[in-house]
Amino acid sequence: MNFVREKERIFARNQDGRLVAEITFVRKGNVAEINHTFVDPSLRGQGVAGQLVQAAADALKEENCKIHPTCSYARRWFEEHPEYGQLLE
Repeated sequence: MNFVREKERIFARNQDGRLVAEITFVRKGNVAEINHTFVDPSLRGQGVAGQLVQAAADALKEENCKIHPTCSYARRWFEEHPEYGQLLE
């Protein structure tokens, strides 16, 4: 899946232009709060949410940001991926 990266959002649209996947985060200094993850029901069970969190984590790491996940999915993803633990605030 091809994600589009914006300042505080990573997302994907389908061929019709409809939003089908999204993760949002709010920066406060050098800390980014991941506060929302959305995956359209048509894509659920395909690992898209995990791809979104990983894309956000990688992007924020490049920007030397720490991460504070408040989204329940993102919190669980970081628990399951201890290799990204150094990014957590």
